[in-house]
Amino acid sequence: MLLRVRVTLPDRPGTLGQVARTLGVAGADIVQVVVLERLGGRAVDDFTVVWPGAARVDRLCAGLGAIPGVRVNGMWRAIGAPSGGGQDAELLAQIAANPADGVATLVDAMPNLLAAGWAAAAVVPADWAVRTGTGGGSVRGSGAPAVAYASWRAPAPLVLPEVTPLRARAMDGPAGVHYAVAPFGRAGLVLMLTRADADGLSAAGFHVTEVDRIAQLVRAAATILGDRLDLVSAPPPDPTTAIAGPVATSVVGPAATSVVGPAAISAAAPTATSVVGPVAPTAAGPVTRSAAGSGVTSGAAVAPLRIPGVPTPAIMARHR
Repeated sequence: MLLRVRVTLPDRPGTLGQVARTLGVAGADIVQVVVLERLGGRAVDDFTVVWPGAARVDRLCAGLGAIPGVRVNGMWRAIGAPSGGGQDAELLAQIAANPADGVATLVDAMPNLLAAGWAAAAVVPADWAVRTGTGGGSVRGSGAPAVAYASWRAPAPLVLPEVTPLRARAMDGPAGVHYAVAPFGRAGLVLMLTRADADGLSAAGFHVTEVDRIAQLVRAAATILGDRLDLVSAPPPDPTTAIAGPVATSVVGPAATSVVGPAAISAAAPTATSVVGPVAPTAAGPVTRSAAGSGVTSGAAVAPLRIPGVPTPAIMARHR
């Protein structure tokens, strides 16, 4: 399997060689080394190695920890081949060639470029910050972002933490989850990448160098896509589960029932019953059964029953 190993080591001649030699003795085949930071006599390096799946990584950690001044910051699975120097430019060229799928192209490519687990484009609610309290008040998030597009390794259902679409940054979540967030600069759209502890490995958070790289790619993609970003939104709810009204149902058939309201029923059929109201039928006069069918008609003025060949009976009137 492909592993990413992040170590902090003294920035002096010979130390990098010791780390490389230790990785080789432990059985790791180094395929890439990336220097993330050199500051104050210390360096932070990422090693991408091919590691035998059956071998135990604790032996690798023990060997690296035995080197004076070396500390293992994280070790996690890497997806795909190591990223090269020209992959960022190639990704932006793909986005420019097919801007209609630009956001999806960016989201799908980022996990491989940054050795992340998955990525997502999220839409932050318009009311992402509200003022509370009196005086100056405080700013707090008002809701989790909605997922507009997620890469193929994203879990389902996907729950994202609250973010503010202001600046690129790294943040840590619960259960060993690490996030990197970069805003597109319009429509409340942000790109999120994650790494998480898994398979007994402890992933490292996103380094400031990685966050800067993510931000540069997102800004370049936003420049290419322009107004198309305003059309990116969260998918609408499933229409098969949408219900209009308290208990709305519509069925077309011999015993059709249309319900609009608390419990109103209207059925057009040979045995149809017209009921207006929560449960009780509405009667404006005596209820008369019509021979033209078995339906019930309510009303005061009802035409007398006429049968061919049978004289109409006299209308009886009762006087008080």
